[in-house]
Amino acid sequence: MGGSQTAALCTRVGKARLFWEAAVALRLGPIFSNGGTALQEFQNKGVLITGAGRGIGKRLALGFAAAGARVGLLARSKAELDLTKLEIEHNGGTAVHLRADVRDVESLRSAVDRMRAHCGDIHILICAAAMQGPIGSFLEAPNRQWVETIETNLVGVSNTCSVVLPEMVRVRRGKVIVLSGGGGTKPRPGFSAYAASKAGLIRFVETLSEELRDHNVQINCMSPGGTYTHMTDEILRAGDKAGWKEHEDAMRIRITGGVAAERQIGLAQFLASERSNHVSGKLIHVEDDWKRLENSNVHPEIFTLRRLLKV
Repeated sequence: MGGSQTAALCTRVGKARLFWEAAVALRLGPIFSNGGTALQEFQNKGVLITGAGRGIGKRLALGFAAAGARVGLLARSKAELDLTKLEIEHNGGTAVHLRADVRDVESLRSAVDRMRAHCGDIHILICAAAMQGPIGSFLEAPNRQWVETIETNLVGVSNTCSVVLPEMVRVRRGKVIVLSGGGGTKPRPGFSAYAASKAGLIRFVETLSEELRDHNVQINCMSPGGTYTHMTDEILRAGDKAGWKEHEDAMRIRITGGVAAERQIGLAQFLASERSNHVSGKLIHVEDDWKRLENSNVHPEIFTLRRLLKV
């Protein structure tokens, strides 16, 4: 693909992504006015969301704000944070923007202190901050970019949990949701750093759930499904490096917008509610029949990463 063609594609995909983000805000707008069933459940609850300036993190921020929560928006981009905060407040919600880098524990600690000063206790933590990292063969991937992806996606979640969890353990109450993604449960050629970081997250969450079991704090991984975000644009720009299947899937998601925001918000709100107090250490995909979990026991081996002994 030539330079002019690439530039034209980037312009088109950028405009398309803005269209889908605007459509999400319009669909969620009525929720702010009537609240729905989640209004009482999350009214005045403190929800801290990393990566809240764009993509799925922003979707979840809009959804929880619509349900009456006080939302802490944490990300690196001031412009994106300002826009998300403006959209929430325009619709009558409450939000505070917290500029910080999840790789920097001290900046996280300062952001969490500001959130508690403005919004009170943090009842729910959602870790959505992530980067896709280098696309293409592992042997050709710049080492610095590969390491940065692990630091952001895996170490960033560890850092955030280390800052937020102690208070949750002290008060014996809390919910943590960590976003998983493509490559977490199966190989994803061309995306080695992203896949490795997401697989690591799943095991981290399962291990942490065991450590938190006696403290009434639940932590789960949520797989949100294909969604039109800036990562979709990166795949389209990468062309052949991403592989034909990834490129084809990205084109489809660009056209359709991917999984509806309402479905992702619905799963996140279930995992953040008391209805899921018996669910912890699990990886749950938005396409799973997760609603049945509300009134049933969860088998220890289901919704986990395990080695197959028979096929």
